[in-house]
Amino acid sequence: MTERQGDRRGAEGAARAEDRPQRVRERRERQDRAVSGEEAHAWTTLVGAARRSVSDGLVVGTSGNVSVRVGETVLVTPSGVPYDRLTPDDVTGVDLTGRQVLGTLVPTSELPMHLAVYRTTGARAVVHTHAVHATAVSTLVDELPLIHYMAAALGGPVRVAPYATYGTDELAENMLHALEGRTGCLLQNHGTLTHGATLDQAYDRTAQLEWMCRLWLTASSVPGRSPNLLSADHLAEVTDRLRSYGQRG
Repeated sequence: MTERQGDRRGAEGAARAEDRPQRVRERRERQDRAVSGEEAHAWTTLVGAARRSVSDGLVVGTSGNVSVRVGETVLVTPSGVPYDRLTPDDVTGVDLTGRQVLGTLVPTSELPMHLAVYRTTGARAVVHTHAVHATAVSTLVDELPLIHYMAAALGGPVRVAPYATYGTDELAENMLHALEGRTGCLLQNHGTLTHGATLDQAYDRTAQLEWMCRLWLTASSVPGRSPNLLSADHLAEVTDRLRSYGQRG
């Protein structure tokens, strides 16, 4: 090694050494940020929903992701971690700019989609899956045909967002266009995304969307027959009735 090379490497090592305390401080600050009681409860609910998406067959392995908004913090499943391994100590959270404020696990690669929903809607929860029937439908049509009146629970006919690489701003933008006036959409050759005022509501919308896609595929597969579809008037009537559906508290 020449003297000049030694000096250069020594300087680089010194720079890294000087930078290390700052990186350690940033990591500790993120770890030392106290998790509130509300955030801890929300994380438990989020992990439960993520595990349920696997048992319900909506995702395989670590595909798909779930998030919940608590105040200005978005709790989100981490990237590449099996849901059955997540613990209360694995709380992962970011602010609305995407800056990590809780935990040390890397957030889901689909964070741009989740944040786009929270920035543009009043949603408090988002569920993204790779549900097989919904994904199949996303490769066939630009909009899920009105096969069932539960489309009204998603705001109307479910659109398909044009394909874009996962985790990109382009995909998030395509998704937002498909979500206009809706609480759920299909992602072409990819899966589903739904949101709601609660995680239960967002999850239920995902399950309903997958079921409607399965229903349409089943009806469409009968040789020589085409399924009857509902009209816009039918949907408008159901939308009106859904406003008073369920228990009043």
